[in-house]
Amino acid sequence: MRPLSAAELLDAWERGLSEPGQRRALALLAAACPNVSSDAVAALSIGQRDRRLLTLREWSFGPQLASVSACSRCGERLEWTTDIRDLRAAERPGPSGELSLEVDGYKISFRLPNTLDLAAAAECVDPSAARLTILERSVITARRGDQMITTSDLPVAVVEAIEKQMAEVDPQANLQLDLSCPACGHRWQVLFDIGSFFWSELNAWAQRLLAEVHVLASAYGWREADILNLSPSRRQFYLGLISG
Repeated sequence: MRPLSAAELLDAWERGLSEPGQRRALALLAAACPNVSSDAVAALSIGQRDRRLLTLREWSFGPQLASVSACSRCGERLEWTTDIRDLRAAERPGPSGELSLEVDGYKISFRLPNTLDLAAAAECVDPSAARLTILERSVITARRGDQMITTSDLPVAVVEAIEKQMAEVDPQANLQLDLSCPACGHRWQVLFDIGSFFWSELNAWAQRLLAEVHVLASAYGWREADILNLSPSRRQFYLGLISG
């Protein structure tokens, strides 16, 4: 994986515009991993994907993340900033391919969910259907004795055991942030999705940059490629000259 230039980031953003939410992360990683096949990028577990997205985001916009949330109790606006280093879960050595589990007489083989699984789940109409979709796509085989068991027929305890092992093997996939409201003192956790966060930042950045390109091209007749090759400080200097 390597950093992306301004022009390459814009190209990745443009490709991602036509993709549904979950697949936009794949467009970003594909651009940063030119020597890795698209199938290999799509097969990354969610934690593996998000670890790479955190790195790419740091290369692109720096280590600090700033966001806004609303208190789930009183609705107070809460602004928070964190460092990307604090969002990286500890990597745990272990298998990343096929996993296995035995619980309550059931023998399950499964893999970790990937981006395509989340994309499929996003098309479901309710959370329970989305959860089952991810499970059905992740479970390879399920047996009880000599009998094959469908994923939808697995007991709740077995499903919870599978999900627990997934979380233990791939902790980066379920990143929870602790927030505290300064107004009412309420404390709660939110799931942090680097994919949607990064895309939101990238979308705003791309629109600002293209507006700057328009102004500079109109004033000086420069090509887009030449403007993008300017450092951000030089672009701002020229924009300042135009505005007086």
